[in-house]
Amino acid sequence: MKIADMTMDEFEKALLKTKTLLLPVGSLEEHGSHLPVGTDAMHASAIAEEVERLIDVFVAPPLWYGLCRSTSQHTGTVSISGKTLRGVIYDIVCSFYKNGLQNQIVLSGHAGGTHMAFIVDALEEAIVTCPALNCCALSIIDIVRECCSHIVETPNDSHAGEVETSIIKAIAPELVKGIGREEYPSFPKHFIVRDKKAFWPGGIWGRPEASSKEKGASLLRQEASYIVGLIKELEKISSESCTAKGGENKF
Repeated sequence: MKIADMTMDEFEKALLKTKTLLLPVGSLEEHGSHLPVGTDAMHASAIAEEVERLIDVFVAPPLWYGLCRSTSQHTGTVSISGKTLRGVIYDIVCSFYKNGLQNQIVLSGHAGGTHMAFIVDALEEAIVTCPALNCCALSIIDIVRECCSHIVETPNDSHAGEVETSIIKAIAPELVKGIGREEYPSFPKHFIVRDKKAFWPGGIWGRPEASSKEKGASLLRQEASYIVGLIKELEKISSESCTAKGGENKF
């Protein structure tokens, strides 16, 4: 149930079916010379659409901007600060909570470590502010590692490689421009480098040559199935918390 398409009355009626929200998050970030800069948000949104076909869930409009460190010097990357990301996630989550959505999953198509850390920090504050809130935060990389290892051929595939190229081939093939060449960043361990592009010139982390439209469709089905399972688990926890006499919400 896409929130952006709903009226006020429709929103209220939908709360009788579910109180669970899926919030897709992405980034505006280079994805090599062959994929669009909106790949991350497009991927998270595509999963949300697949989930929506399988189970009753509120789907929020995607957040198109995130924190991008390693690609910050590549053309096309538009990053926001961690402080801004944290504040925006916190405000959105708390506002949806006030609207009756007490179970929330923040699904990020951008998997940067610092980016995810600020999202988690926002949710840590939100569960203090919103006492009945049950929430999760995970990235595409988390899902792929959990349930798609039998599909992905490239070890440590991460950015604009086999997975993301397959996804865009499946959902928007007209946006794939060429193939892209296998590449991996060579950042020195522990160093904070100024010239990031010198250590990652092409902006690809993986092997896009291993991608296919069919693989992308299979990945989306697996990813959506994983999120459906997570929603059911979250709703079970929520139900148990509500029915327990004098019980305290552990999550």
